[in-house]
Amino acid sequence: MTADPAIHAAAHKLFSFTRVWAIAANTFRDLVRQKVFYFMLVFALILIGASLALASINSRGQLQTVIDVSLGAMGVFSILLAVLATAMLLPKDIEDRTLYTILAKPVARFEYLAGKLLGVVGILALAIVLMAGVFCIVLWYWRGREIAAIPFYYDPAEAAQRIELVRSGTFTPSLFGGVFVVLLRSIVCAALTLMISCFATSWLFTVIVSFAAVIIGHLVAIARNVWQNPASFGVDPPWYMDGFLRLVTVAFPDMQIFNIVDEIALGTNVAPAIFATIAGLSAGYIAVYLLVGYVFFIWREL
Repeated sequence: MTADPAIHAAAHKLFSFTRVWAIAANTFRDLVRQKVFYFMLVFALILIGASLALASINSRGQLQTVIDVSLGAMGVFSILLAVLATAMLLPKDIEDRTLYTILAKPVARFEYLAGKLLGVVGILALAIVLMAGVFCIVLWYWRGREIAAIPFYYDPAEAAQRIELVRSGTFTPSLFGGVFVVLLRSIVCAALTLMISCFATSWLFTVIVSFAAVIIGHLVAIARNVWQNPASFGVDPPWYMDGFLRLVTVAFPDMQIFNIVDEIALGTNVAPAIFATIAGLSAGYIAVYLLVGYVFFIWREL
C-alpha cells in the first residue's frame, strides 16, 4: 500500500531533511571560512607549553596533569567556539540579506534553525576531533616517558606490573567518554545561544547573555537543592525567592551534569549508564531550546 502523493508532498513541504542538510552544509562552510580553527592552533600551543612545563615535574604526576589540562582546555575552547560561532549566524544572515533569500524559498523557519544548529554541530564535532587528536599525541608521548622511567624506581617484577597498569589506565573508554561529554556540553551551549539569538537585537547581546546563562547553569544544582530542601541549608526563603529559584532551575541548563569530566580527569572509571543519562539530558535540552527558539523566531519581524 503506497502513501498518498498529496500527503507525501504536504509532509515534504512542512519539513525536509534535504533542505535542512543544505543549510547545515552552507553553515559549516561559512564557519570554516571564518577561520574558527585558530582556536585549534591556540589549543595546540597550550598543550605544547603545558607539556614543556611538565618536564620539571616528577614523572609520576605528568600523565594526570596532561589529562587534566587537556580536558579542561577542550572544555573551555569548545564552549567559546559554540557561543561565538552560533551568536553570529542570524545577525550575519540578516546583514547580508541571506536570510530573506532563504525564507523566500519553500524553507520553513524551523528548517532554517535546525540547519544552522546542525552546521554548528558539524564544526564543533570536527574541532573536538582535532583537539582530541592533539591530546592523544601528547598523552601518548608522556605515557612513553613515564613507562620508560618506571624501571628506575622499582624492581623488575613490580616495574612490569606498573607498566601494564599505566598502559591499561591511560587510553580508557571513560577518557574518550569524557571527550564525548565535552562535545555534548558544547552542543547544548550552541542550542542555548541559537535560542537567545532568535530574540536578541545584536550578536554582542547574544554572546553576553549566553555566557551569563552558562555561568548560571553551574548554579542550577544549588538552586534546586535550596528550594527542595531549604531546611538543610538553614534558610527559609520567602515566596518570591522560592519562585526565582524554581525559575532558574527550569530556565537554565544544569551544567553540573557535565562535571563528570573532572572526575574522569582524576582517573575515575565511569559506568556507561552515566554517559547515556548525560546524552539523554543533553538531547532534551537541545530539543527544548530549538523549539523555544523557533517560537521566538516565528514572532520575530524580519
